[in-house]
Amino acid sequence: MTQSNNIPLGIGLMVATTFVFAVQDGLSRHLASEYNVMMVVMIRYWFFAAFVIAIARRKAGGIRAAAQTSQPILQSLRGLLLAAEICVMVAGFTILGLVESHAVFTCYPLLVAALSGPILGESVGWRRWAAIGVGFIGVLIVLQPGMTVFEPAAAIPLIAAAMFAIYGLLTRFVARKDSTATSFFWTGVMGSIAMTCAGVWYWQPMSPTDWIYMGCLCITGVTGHWLLIRCYEVAEASAVQPFAYLQLVFASIIGITLFGETVRMNVAIGAGLIVAAGLFTFWREALQRRSH
Repeated sequence: MTQSNNIPLGIGLMVATTFVFAVQDGLSRHLASEYNVMMVVMIRYWFFAAFVIAIARRKAGGIRAAAQTSQPILQSLRGLLLAAEICVMVAGFTILGLVESHAVFTCYPLLVAALSGPILGESVGWRRWAAIGVGFIGVLIVLQPGMTVFEPAAAIPLIAAAMFAIYGLLTRFVARKDSTATSFFWTGVMGSIAMTCAGVWYWQPMSPTDWIYMGCLCITGVTGHWLLIRCYEVAEASAVQPFAYLQLVFASIIGITLFGETVRMNVAIGAGLIVAAGLFTFWREALQRRSH
């Protein structure tokens, strides 16, 4: 089946995706400040796994075809890594807030570019290395090490970004043999199993209002993933990926308006550098694809 390339529709879907994921992050920040992070992520994963299984059942071959892989260890590692990354990032939301967490996490595409050489054997030219360097100057401006006593909690979103970058590279690696449907299935199922084993010990009774928020969290998670799948089905990733940075904008608006967060000048300048460097790397990758 040939992929269509409806770029305006793809951009619209990516903007909608980033908005839904930003709302999901706001809901996660609220719930994780009231209840254990592990429990919140566990319930979210139950719905995610149900969504993944429902999609697999509708495809040709059903669940058996979706689960078929020649690299189960790598697929399991991907699922575990993403679940752990979500826990770390949600913890970051409660400690640092949405604005600063997203400002640092935005560097993950630069980490992907930096690690694609040693992990995937891809060539990274001097221009992309320069962009990566500029991006990490932006990270240092946000974190401000040495300006005051460095707050170790400030490294939480950076750890999450590194985990997500490795997850992304593993996803690229397994895609050489497995379909997107197979990788998606393993992501949901392995994450759900892992989070159930870890989160069931932290179960806490929730108020009726927070169960409504939890339901909204699960719905936004499923909706966001569905929109993202549709986005990549209708348009090339290189054309829509730069618009993924809008999640930083939407999350910051939610953080400021609903949680009373502020945007410090160093965070704004650092985030601007990170986004500019990320957009440059996407542009270079698009040029390289066209030249091949």
